[in-house]
This record gives sequence, structure tokens and C-alpha cells, in this order.
Amino acid sequence: MTKESNTLCLGANGGMPRLLEIMRRLRDPDTGCPWDIEQDFASIAPYTIEEAYEVADAIEREAWGELKGELGDLLLQTVYHAEIGAERGLFDFHSIADAIADKMVDRHPHVFGDESRDKTAAQQTIDWEAQKARERAGRAERGTLDGVAVGLPALLRAVKLQNRAARVGFDWPSTDQVIDKIVEEARELVEARDTLTQTEVEEEFGDLLFVVANLARHLKIDPEAALRAANAKFIKRFEGVEAKLATRGKTPAQSDLAEMDALWDEVKMEVRAEAGKVSE
Repeated sequence: MTKESNTLCLGANGGMPRLLEIMRRLRDPDTGCPWDIEQDFASIAPYTIEEAYEVADAIEREAWGELKGELGDLLLQTVYHAEIGAERGLFDFHSIADAIADKMVDRHPHVFGDESRDKTAAQQTIDWEAQKARERAGRAERGTLDGVAVGLPALLRAVKLQNRAARVGFDWPSTDQVIDKIVEEARELVEARDTLTQTEVEEEFGDLLFVVANLARHLKIDPEAALRAANAKFIKRFEGVEAKLATRGKTPAQSDLAEMDALWDEVKMEVRAEAGKVSE
């Protein structure tokens, strides 16, 4: 390694070239890090997903002081995959950047071309989807549901599959019909619980979740975001229950459901009252 490249790697404020050089050194088969050298696309993929969620978590919590670091962690994942791709002669970071830049230019002719900008965001969404459909056709993805990534979170993938089907007319026209289907699937789940195998129960439960995701889509709700909010609410309320138990010298393990349920109701009322004061 030359003195110049070593300086680039170690010097501050080197930006993207510095990060790329760091990754090359980490992956160097003779002088790199043994752990980094052993990694491949498949072993790094779970970290990529995890880092994306940590970015979303920082945004959800409005933890702006943490967001820069989380975005850096996510960027590192792209650099990691790019280096592995370069080693295999598949692609490198610059070709990745070129590919997404080309895609953005192609998908925004109203910004980078001669198409009029005089259209709504809704029309732009329609145009965007039409362009993506043309790209899928170019990749020989002929089926309506082709190309919806398998690795997406299951709820998000369900919504994307349903959106694809809806674009060709396979959709309930109203939320009432979706709710009726939820009732039907819930009934089938109860019947399965009482009479069928565990595998069949899981299948019925999956059907119920799929229809619930469809209801979220009809209501224009992001089911992942809604569930994250519900998780956060549960954590806050249960921590309130724990705090109230602590004033009684107890832990949850030393309590029972009746006591904790009563405290849960107290916490709910307090949270609602506090929310009312804030809104005033």
C-alpha cells in the first residue's frame, strides 16, 4: 500500500474515498481483519436490514443526534456489498451510484427531461409505477406480483403484493368488505384452534394477518408504523405498571394479573389525562 493511500485511509475529513479505502483495507486478504475477510453477501445481509431499522428507529424517536451515526452505519453496509461485488467482478461502488443516478433521471423526466412539471404528486406516483412496470418488463418479470422482494418485512410485503393486485382490479371496493373478511378469518382461526393441527392454525393466523394488512392499505395506514407505535405505547404503559408496583415494593413477578390489569387501567387514564393537558 502506498503512503498516499495510507494517508487517505487514516486522515480525517476524507469523505467517501476514505470510507471506500477503509473497506478495501478491512477486506485485504493479507493485511485485513479476519472477520471482515470471511464475510459475504449473505452473511452481511442481516446487518443491512438491522441498520435500516435502526435508521427508522432514530427517525421515529426524533433522535436527531443519533441519526447521523445510524445513517453512517447504513452507508457502510452499501460500501461492504460494493467491495464484495468488486472483488467478484460484479460491480463496484461507483457503478452502484451510477445505476441509481440513471434510475432517478429516467424516473423524473419532469425534472431532468422535457416533460411538464405541471402535475400532482398523485399523478407522479402513477407515472412512477408505470415506469417501474416498464423496467420489470425489461427484466422479463411478466407476472403482476413479480419482483416484490422476498426479504421485505412480512406486513410490508403483504401490502406491496396487495397494491400490485389492486392495480389490475383484484381488490375489494370498500373497507366494509375487508372488515367482513377479517371477521370470517377470525372465526376460521378459532375453529382451527379447536379442531386442526398447529400447522393449519398457523396458516389461518397468517390469513388473518394478511387481511388485516389489507385493511391498513384501504385505510391508508402503514401497518409497520402502526405496529411500531402500538409497541411503543405498550412499553410506556407497562413501564407505568412497573413503576406503580415498585411503590408497593413489588415487581411484576410478585404481582398477579388482576392487580396489574387494574394498574394498567390507571396508567391509561393518566396518560389520556396528560395528553388532554398537552392538547390544551
